[in-house]
Amino acid sequence: MERERFEELVGEALDEVPEELLALMSNVVILVEDDPPPGEDLLGLYEGHALTERGWDYAGVLPDRILIYRNPILRICHSDEDVVDEVAVTVVHEIAHHFGIDDARLHELGWG
Repeated sequence: MERERFEELVGEALDEVPEELLALMSNVVILVEDDPPPGEDLLGLYEGHALTERGWDYAGVLPDRILIYRNPILRICHSDEDVVDEVAVTVVHEIAHHFGIDDARLHELGWG
């Protein structure tokens, strides 16, 4: 799958997130990268300070980043439909980290 189409899928996944939730997101960008850092086996990554960790002194910082890794997702998927589903799950998973939800809770909720 070409990068442009993959980026469209990420945008479509974001369109499915309720507006009320997106409106609560603060100081975060969502990016597509081809691969995670060497030695990492990731589909996505949240880098930053979750909303639940931000205090009165949170100011003047660069935006948090949600990274969606294209090649690892493409490697585990067998069809375009699988890619659509995995992108959606990965986007929701990383947005949840922005809201302070950890991996254990995401697995309990079925968003592992």
